[in-house]
Amino acid sequence: MTTDNPTAAAAAAASPNAGAAAARSAGLRYGALFGPAVFGVTAAGVALPDVAAALDAAPSSTAWVLTAHALALGVGTALFGRLADSRGVRFSLLLGSLVLGVGALICLLAPNLGVLVAGRFVLAAGSGAMTSGALALSASSAPADRPRVLAGFGATMAVFSASATLAGGVFTQWVTWRLTLVLPALSLLAVPLCLRAAAERRGSGRPLDLPGALLLTAAAMSFLLLIQTSVLSLSAPVVIALAAVLALTGAALAVRVRTVQMSFVPRRLVADSLFLRAVVTGIGVYAGLFAAMYAVPQLLVREHGWSVLAVGAWLLPGAVVGAVLSRTAGKLTAGAGGSRLLAAIAAATAAALLTVLSGSGTVQLIVGASLGFAAFAVTQVVTTALMSARVEPALRGGAMGLLNLTFFVGGGVGSATAGALAKSLSLSTALGIVAAFPLVAAVCALTLADRAPRA
Repeated sequence: MTTDNPTAAAAAAASPNAGAAAARSAGLRYGALFGPAVFGVTAAGVALPDVAAALDAAPSSTAWVLTAHALALGVGTALFGRLADSRGVRFSLLLGSLVLGVGALICLLAPNLGVLVAGRFVLAAGSGAMTSGALALSASSAPADRPRVLAGFGATMAVFSASATLAGGVFTQWVTWRLTLVLPALSLLAVPLCLRAAAERRGSGRPLDLPGALLLTAAAMSFLLLIQTSVLSLSAPVVIALAAVLALTGAALAVRVRTVQMSFVPRRLVADSLFLRAVVTGIGVYAGLFAAMYAVPQLLVREHGWSVLAVGAWLLPGAVVGAVLSRTAGKLTAGAGGSRLLAAIAAATAAALLTVLSGSGTVQLIVGASLGFAAFAVTQVVTTALMSARVEPALRGGAMGLLNLTFFVGGGVGSATAGALAKSLSLSTALGIVAAFPLVAAVCALTLADRAPRA
């Protein structure tokens, strides 16, 4: 058995208690690095009415504020993940911090919606560097420390995800919508706390496959735009063009994966059945969560007369549930226990969302969203543990980046599906239907098990 961080491993061996505390502290720091990225969608959604009023934009046009973020966050996570493999995590974090800061500045000063959307795109790309860096550091922790690191990481993620709506409401109502839109920049506060560990995660020096990266970017962006056609009110010619881009770039990327040894998307990764099962599991969980975050606040505000602040406050208990379950998952990931826990939480999420079909009671809505937060956090813990043991250290950053790109795409599918169904069905019915996503995740999670030798 080898370790990815010999210094940390030696310190832990010399003082077990100190090593355990250091591992938990590392997990909290990595969670703080990733967590603010969640604010980019859930918190920002609360601010859209104020954005439309302040910039004199149509409400439908403000959907681009969220779409641009989803596009760039998913792609940025994959790109900076591979950059971390090549040049090191420290380089990736510092470059990403610059990009994130520039994007936040553009958003704060944007005079119109077009500039604001551009700023959100840049901001989300930098936020992708934070998420990929956090995942790479968590995955490269010493095997003996990894359960504690992942437990702290998942617990912190649960707190951020469950508090996002409340944070969005507080900043939008009491300060300004502009600060709400740049909340992902809070990751910058955690960067100095992670640089020492990042410096120990050196790059391989292998060149990046830029053509492959461009093909993946174009394919992911065209797909995410296509699934949001109804929300964005795209014209028929635009839809046809996007479909053509998706078909061409997808085919070209598939050829490149087969023919180029150092492809941006490694052939051995897409041929790994465990990786593919993790992809399906994460897509189902994220789709369920994003659909819930699209529908639940609307249902509570419109049908039950709640304020945005009340919605956020009642969703906070989900953070406690998610933190406890993430800690439990971190202890179980050495075997199949973590996968079974994830399956149980995903199934419970699906069941809670299905009960909404009988009437959108407040209890069902709060429970469904809270379980979605917990499933989100546990998914990160379980899949990071699996890939850490499965993928060689030199490729872990890219592997985790690609994995999370698919997760974010799944989230886009979930919210887009809920939005499209809500045009012809009630929002409650739409939410009940999308319960199929976490149900599929629950079934697939049962097939996950760490059969690979420990790295």
